[in-house]
Amino acid sequence: MLDRIYYSLHKDFACFRLWFVCIVLYYMLTGRGYQIDVEWFFNSTSPYMWAGLGIALAISLSVVGAAWGIFLTGTSIIGGGVKAPRIKTRNLISIIFCEAVAIYGIIMAIVLMGKMGSFSADASYAVLEHNRKSAYLLFGAGLTVGLSNLACGVCVGIVGSGAALADAQNPALFVKILIVEIFGSAIGLFGIIIAIIQTKGAGMGDSLTT
Repeated sequence: MLDRIYYSLHKDFACFRLWFVCIVLYYMLTGRGYQIDVEWFFNSTSPYMWAGLGIALAISLSVVGAAWGIFLTGTSIIGGGVKAPRIKTRNLISIIFCEAVAIYGIIMAIVLMGKMGSFSADASYAVLEHNRKSAYLLFGAGLTVGLSNLACGVCVGIVGSGAALADAQNPALFVKILIVEIFGSAIGLFGIIIAIIQTKGAGMGDSLTT
């Protein structure tokens, strides 16, 4: 099984390399090799695109993390509840922890949207550079929140699944594992704090003040 997966990944990577080389050769032979420049790509893309991608990643990855965690925890609660129905009620706290991950993403997306603003294309160079820098900061903050919440959701889901199964066998283990779950849920808060630090001083608009 692992050999098939490795062969499939190797084949896909080989196709990607061939596709990349063909594109590079096309641009070089047609006299447009300068367009492969990374600086050209960043200068030609709209700052709104980067800011919007950051907000979208903050929400989408957080929701994926929450759904993944609920999937892992919910199946264990339902399965363990067949033989020990008493675990169904108090183990719902694991579902609440997973759902909080999505709420983190929504809150940060609202905060990031508040830093977006319109600016004119004929603004000064300093204003354009400030808006471009702010857009990159919003993108980085959204990616930070999304990835941290994705990891947080999976972490809480796995620990919550173990808590449900352990509670079904020995009720005394529930509180001990719940402490681990609380520390796991703090990963999402760390992501929010880092994102707030990243976006300090960021703000899009016609003014350099934020």
